[in-house]
Amino acid sequence: MNKKEPSRVVSGYFRVKDKSKEEIQNMFSAAIDNGINFFDHADKYGGDHVCESRFGESIKMSDDLREEIYIQTKCGIRSWEGGDYYDFSKEHIIRQAEDSLKALHTEYIDSLLLHRPDTLMEGEEIAEAFETLHSTGKVRNFGVSNFTPYQVEYVQKYVNQKIRFNQIQFSLVHASIIDNGVCMNTVFDGAIDRDRGVLEYSRINDITIQAWSPMQYGWFEGIFLNNDKFTELNKEISLLAEKYNTDPIAISIAWILRHPANMQAVIGTTNPERIKKSAQAMNIELTRKEWYKLYSAAGHFIP
Repeated sequence: MNKKEPSRVVSGYFRVKDKSKEEIQNMFSAAIDNGINFFDHADKYGGDHVCESRFGESIKMSDDLREEIYIQTKCGIRSWEGGDYYDFSKEHIIRQAEDSLKALHTEYIDSLLLHRPDTLMEGEEIAEAFETLHSTGKVRNFGVSNFTPYQVEYVQKYVNQKIRFNQIQFSLVHASIIDNGVCMNTVFDGAIDRDRGVLEYSRINDITIQAWSPMQYGWFEGIFLNNDKFTELNKEISLLAEKYNTDPIAISIAWILRHPANMQAVIGTTNPERIKKSAQAMNIELTRKEWYKLYSAAGHFIP
């Protein structure tokens, strides 16, 4: 059976550690009923495969349903008492992927991402891990998270499987991947290259950017919707929400989806009503003028 097209809004499950089965089932149903068929996980979310397990034990999937949805997970972040470190060794990647399969109650993972760059990564080990997982049918597609273009190039040099995704932080307010190109060859702060041209690189190489924290600003400082720090932005969002007869949540995500890079937006809400509102973004196409007005209202400089 061929899968449906993957939805451009992705439902993230990193906050379900303490949710009941019924709450998780309601989240899942809200997504499916509103056109979201892509579900994002990571081995680290909630602890050691905890959120994956909550999903797996709550969602009883028939074979037909499994072929209709996309399940993605990530691996590579490990912890000690004082913090985190990274591990892209062959043994760790394979072990974590196999443990994710068990936790999620599925026979295969649609996409496995390397979760943040490991500066000690060795391409040969990653290649062996990917080949083992792919050849045995345990993982169908591969990607990365928060990688620079050269880090992607390094991995792709060794692995036979195409790197298909790069999950990075991106929102109306957190938009340095846009700023650098818009302000190219100027003395303004936006011209500072923080992301090594990852947007253009991804478009050239057919890598889908997955925008995580599409409502956040800063480093988990909070959301920009209904935030007094972003009065002008919220005014513009509200005007467009009224025009398109939708919610400000949908407008904020529609801004991401409007970019011709064909990005996905990974939402983290556990509220079924907000999942529904987020899904509405897939039916909105902002005009160029509206897109740039929002970009400007978010505080980004247009030369």
